[in-house]
Amino acid sequence: MYRDKLKELEKWRKSKTRKPLIIRGARQVGKTWLAKKFGRMHYKNVAYIYFFQNQRMRDLFESSPTTEQILLGLKAESGIDIEPEKTLIIFDEIQEVPAALSALKYIYETAPEYQIIATGSLLGVSLHSENSFPVGKVDYLDLRPLSYHEFLAALGETQLLELLDRQNYEMIAIFKNRFIDLLKQYYLIGGMPEVVKDYVANKSFKSARVIQKKILADYKADFGKHVPKSQVPRLNQVWESIPKQLAKENNKFVYGVLREGARSKEYEQALWWLEDAGLVTIIKRIEAPKLPLVAYISEPPIFKMFLVDVGLLSAMGNISERIVLEKNELFEEFKGSLTEQFVLNELLLIPDIQINYWSRDDATAELDFVVQLNDEIVPIEVKAEENLNSKSLRVFADKYAPKHAVRTSMSNYRKDDWLTNIPLYMIGGMAQVLFGAVSSNNEIRQSGGVE
Repeated sequence: MYRDKLKELEKWRKSKTRKPLIIRGARQVGKTWLAKKFGRMHYKNVAYIYFFQNQRMRDLFESSPTTEQILLGLKAESGIDIEPEKTLIIFDEIQEVPAALSALKYIYETAPEYQIIATGSLLGVSLHSENSFPVGKVDYLDLRPLSYHEFLAALGETQLLELLDRQNYEMIAIFKNRFIDLLKQYYLIGGMPEVVKDYVANKSFKSARVIQKKILADYKADFGKHVPKSQVPRLNQVWESIPKQLAKENNKFVYGVLREGARSKEYEQALWWLEDAGLVTIIKRIEAPKLPLVAYISEPPIFKMFLVDVGLLSAMGNISERIVLEKNELFEEFKGSLTEQFVLNELLLIPDIQINYWSRDDATAELDFVVQLNDEIVPIEVKAEENLNSKSLRVFADKYAPKHAVRTSMSNYRKDDWLTNIPLYMIGGMAQVLFGAVSSNNEIRQSGGVE
């Protein structure tokens, strides 16, 4: 399996200002795999330390140890002779031992030659962010499920990936149906590593769905571990409402869907927990597309809430492969939700992007996303099929005259003055298409990124 983040880890390894690195992300997105894979690719040894229910490591780090004592303890625990620059030290599930989080600052200040990658859930790490956290003394890398491009790499579609990397629009158009077929498969499978691995091995949607259901069950089981018992029922209500919230024609979050008479104040903490755990992404409405977007968020906030992974959304909605892969009228209403979920997941992989959405005050026009990228405001209209009717985008353009605008659909690439039509299967490369920020991953894919 190949991950684009391997390239970012390589930059971290070579950086002269390198600090201990924390890989953050929701549970089961592949944080541990990524750290171990990177270690095997670039280091003589990997000293792997698992902190979950590890009383030895808890005792070590809570004893106010010196750097020498820490290194001796890590050697004894891992069985590895730790050499500076030649050994990658991995602290897995570091949030389980808060004292180890605090120690990263001390290790960095006293022994910066040792290279450390720590992994932790977004929720677990954030819970300790105000408790002796090594602010300014660590680097971060946020990991999400596999993108559509990484899904293609896992399936061995290297030639199709090369077309996307080269932006060979003529050839991409020729193979359009192949890209679309694979995209529909991705809507069902998504990017959770265990699910993708099973699908690559078995080519079974049924088998993949079993794993997706288990992941969803594991997430719900986690709620009670971190959330106060009084909040668990509300959190479950919010979590289970996601497919219904997104299936509405206007898919903004409505508290009344949870229960009649529900108010925002009752559910604020549940929303915060889900977002902090990385299980949902909240996209807020802006009143005007001006820089910076965050200054123009509606008050009180109006928002949409999306899931961490498009495949998990398919599983929560019990969407079968027959409905997605074949043209089915029953799927028409929910198809837009899956498409919007997919586009958001792809946009979130673009560095330094701010994502919101826009609608008129009278709700007669709405744009799926408005993003701040390269100091520009770019409106994005999402179409599930090849429908190129862009009423809302035209309303927005007439009012605000954006320099760039994007419509993403199943149609081929086309640029018409201010509007660029980017195929859905290319939306993850939007910055590259609009601004020429070329960053091919072909080389790393061929040099050990796949196994």
